[in-house]
Amino acid sequence: MKTWLITGCSEGGIGAGIAKNALERGYNVVVTARNTDKVKNIVAKYPETALAVVLDVTDKNSIKNCVKTATDKFGKIDVLVNNAGYAYRSSVEEAEDEGVRKMFDTNFFGAVEMIKAVLPGMRENKSGAIINISSIGAARTGAASGYYAASKAALELMSEGLYAEMKPLGIKVMIVEPGAFRTHFYDSSLKGSKNTLEDYKDTAWLRSVEQNVNKAQQPGDPDKAGIPLIEAIESDETPLRLLLGTDAISAVRGALNARLNEIDKWEKISVKTDY
Repeated sequence: MKTWLITGCSEGGIGAGIAKNALERGYNVVVTARNTDKVKNIVAKYPETALAVVLDVTDKNSIKNCVKTATDKFGKIDVLVNNAGYAYRSSVEEAEDEGVRKMFDTNFFGAVEMIKAVLPGMRENKSGAIINISSIGAARTGAASGYYAASKAALELMSEGLYAEMKPLGIKVMIVEPGAFRTHFYDSSLKGSKNTLEDYKDTAWLRSVEQNVNKAQQPGDPDKAGIPLIEAIESDETPLRLLLGTDAISAVRGALNARLNEIDKWEKISVKTDY
């Protein structure tokens, strides 16, 4: 039986949905959170196959202890899902350095450390899968979301490099770009800067944490998030990127078309650097 380790599984989020779907499928699942009280209901339904483990992806000792606990219980980790993350909203200029770095430590460097922790076992077994939860923000972004999008774009490009390195070793790598889901991402998981510069009142301020209201009308159902992940990762032709939701398909397709149009528009100038 395969074992999944999923980061950021607090109830109500995408990680929790993935954990539920994997458990329903019959997999062993290591269900993690900084506070395991937030995953106890998930684990209680599957006492034989679910294991709650405390995990802070910004703490190397916590990562080490989590991976050891998981392998002691289930023998090995077959699938790692890097889901832990949150958004920091601010204009580029107003952002507080500490807040931005803390977000990168979770969204990017935390995922990197998790990957490093599970890869020795996967390389030894010549099998495994790494799923990195990104965002449609990596394809296109707007005012106040530049830093969050940058953390996800960094995760994606690192994942592309990892994909090339892992393919000859029999280890899969998949990037997941969710659209908008009805989670706490838009309220308790949203951070921001306290700095205010009047010039940004008509751009970044409109999307600040203070202005944000989560109406819980997003199209994505977090309890279905794991269904396409499982299908894609079990496929013989697992994609490098997987979009989640009709809104994600529309947004990313639009962003890519806009970029292609811009390339075409400026091609005559771009080629002027050739010998």
